[in-house]
Amino acid sequence: MNDVTSGLPFVDEHRLRVAAPVPRTWDALNDWITRTHLGVDSRFARLVGAEPRGVSGTVPQQGSTVPGFAVTESVPGERLVLAGRHRFSRYAFVFSLAGHPDGTLLSARSHAVFPKIPGALYRGLVIGSGAHRVLVRRMLRDISRASREPGSAR
Repeated sequence: MNDVTSGLPFVDEHRLRVAAPVPRTWDALNDWITRTHLGVDSRFARLVGAEPRGVSGTVPQQGSTVPGFAVTESVPGERLVLAGRHRFSRYAFVFSLAGHPDGTLLSARSHAVFPKIPGALYRGLVIGSGAHRVLVRRMLRDISRASREPGSAR
């Protein structure tokens, strides 16, 4: 296991019960990341100096990228770890899936460090404002909805 969260403080974790089996939820997660790039526009990625900056490979393959994130670990149906950095932060997103009697328990765990004064200001804008919490919860709901739609299983 490649633990990119080592040295990154825990930020938060959000969980959602998904009324779909793990394989469909896994596919929906990866399709959502591929389609939305986790909401990071390539222009924003350039503006903040995000690494990686572009799209390469195919999510969930290890080493594949979307703006601001690279897949650093992929255990199909269980765990997907994305990590990246920019001028104001170094961060990782850990998605975990677990079978549940009603479907899948999907969680998104965030870790990040926000160095120096610019990082602290950025943390206030993103985390302190509640925007991160709102966006992650919306992301989980979108993935849940997509996992229940016909055609979401491959």
